Amino acid sequence: MAKGRIMTDSYRPIIWKNHQLLLLDQRLLPHSETFVEVSDLKGCALAIKDMVVRGAPCIGFTAIYGMALWVKSQKELTEKSCRAASDEMIDARPTAVNLSFEVNRCYKIMTDGLKNKLSPEEIYLQLIAFGDQQILESHEKNTKMANIGVAELLKVVGDRKWNLMTHCNTGFLACGSLGTALGVISHAHSQGRVSHVYADETRPYMQGTRLTAFELSKENIPYSIVVEGAASYILSHGKVDAIFVGADRIAANGDTANKVGTATLAIVAQYYKIPFYVVAPVSSFDINTQNGKGIEIEMRASSEITELKGIRLAPEGAQSVNPSFDVTAHELITGIICEKGLINPAIPGDVTRVVNS
Repeated sequence: MAKGRIMTDSYRPIIWKNHQLLLLDQRLLPHSETFVEVSDLKGCALAIKDMVVRGAPCIGFTAIYGMALWVKSQKELTEKSCRAASDEMIDARPTAVNLSFEVNRCYKIMTDGLKNKLSPEEIYLQLIAFGDQQILESHEKNTKMANIGVAELLKVVGDRKWNLMTHCNTGFLACGSLGTALGVISHAHSQGRVSHVYADETRPYMQGTRLTAFELSKENIPYSIVVEGAASYILSHGKVDAIFVGADRIAANGDTANKVGTATLAIVAQYYKIPFYVVAPVSSFDINTQNGKGIEIEMRASSEITELKGIRLAPEGAQSVNPSFDVTAHELITGIICEKGLINPAIPGDVTRVVNS
């Protein structure tokens, strides 16, 4: 990756312009709005792995452009080389299903192009058009989900201003445009329906403190940052009407992998009878995986817990257990919102029914 350069004219996390891929370095937010240029497959995979770009949808979009950059660099393509490049990209982050979902669609575009005797340049242009189209469709899908979420709140909570809670970051930084879970909140705010938002700080990478707070500030939505350990206090005092979170992978029975800490929040929410919703596009569903036990959980570096920007917080030699995700059992989820409708995880087969509709 090239050295970052400051850009303040846009908050889009992914910019494809003049055959260049620019990624807003989310590791530096909110203090520095810096874009880095990604020029090849390895750089793209590293940007995904190191969380320069993050959020399941944006990971998928970035990978599409990364595959296009790889094709552009090849003098000759074969089915074998396309598969190897695709697998290298998928290996960057194994839990988020959007990555493999989009890369495998790129692989089909490449192999179909080979069968039709297209040149690498022609396949490259097809991949770019595909990436552009996915970002456009994502905004349309997320708007549908936001409308479903607001309608559900009107039904369950009532026609008044709402106090909402969220975990991790699921807004435009994660999705490239209107967010998923945070998109519901943003959409509700645009209608004057949000009183206050509680954003979990979200360990270990602090996406709530750094990114969700950044987005809420940009949209002038009243909010407070809370540590995960404060969830019981917040919910027990009646400060939250409903909780919205995103998803990186949803199994066929509705078990959901999301940023670590989500499962704990869902358990506390069930105890205090607070509605708990997952908001995610169909591309986040993995109906070939029957339940959460089949979801691979990414383990990240110990130093993300024991250090902060190179400054050691823990004693020398201290180790940490650092799962990036956990799995929320479907029994703890009030509803799963996707662009095709509202899924009731308590009904066997409802995930498959809606996703395949």
